[in-house]
Amino acid sequence: MDTNLNLVVIGVFLSAGVIKGISGIGLPTVSMALLSLFMLPAKAAILMVAPSLLTNIAQCMGTHWRSLFKDHWVMWTTLFLFTVFSPYSGLNTANGYTRLLLGAILITYGMWGLFKPTLPNYKNNALLMGAVVGVLTGLVNAATALTIIPLVPYLQSLKLSKDEFIQVLGISFTVATIALAIRLGISNTLDWIFNITEIFLGIIAAFIGMWIGAKLRNQLNPIQFQRYLYSVFILLGLIMAYKFI
Repeated sequence: MDTNLNLVVIGVFLSAGVIKGISGIGLPTVSMALLSLFMLPAKAAILMVAPSLLTNIAQCMGTHWRSLFKDHWVMWTTLFLFTVFSPYSGLNTANGYTRLLLGAILITYGMWGLFKPTLPNYKNNALLMGAVVGVLTGLVNAATALTIIPLVPYLQSLKLSKDEFIQVLGISFTVATIALAIRLGISNTLDWIFNITEIFLGIIAAFIGMWIGAKLRNQLNPIQFQRYLYSVFILLGLIMAYKFI
């Protein structure tokens, strides 16, 4: 048992869980970004899948299933298919390009979050745009295990209610995580077994972090917290780009 690795896993998922408990998002993004600084992205993705899936399932619950399915089934279908069957996956490579892509996505997401550019409302073209977003997000998910770009900006452009937005995020992240688990399971079956201790520790740490985050939620300024969080994403992205160079 690698004590140092276990401490890294606990610290990463505790931090990611706190962020998810406060903001409702960020667990896979933070955990992938931090873990990829210490290990290959493929192993980071394997450790991330179970905590992300279990913490996202509760977010799927809500009363808007029928309307959300009607508007987003195409996006979820293409997201699933292009994650599982993407022709490219850099997760298993050690050449650094996946970390560079991870860094670029984190910087893009962080900049978008800080400046919040106004996007067109695609609600009247949800099926067509959803298909495009699903394809692109699936390709990114297969390559980096991240589902934030372009999924989150697109969903925010739809001007959904808070409850609808939280539920559609939960469903989308769950679909993406299940698809990623299937893709990783095809070529990395033994890795799931070899890393079962770290996966279990990650699950426990993530839920403890979410509990702490929920307690802190009402004590923090949400706008200020999000600014700090997006700045951290940019910093992590720059670190990854620097490591590639």
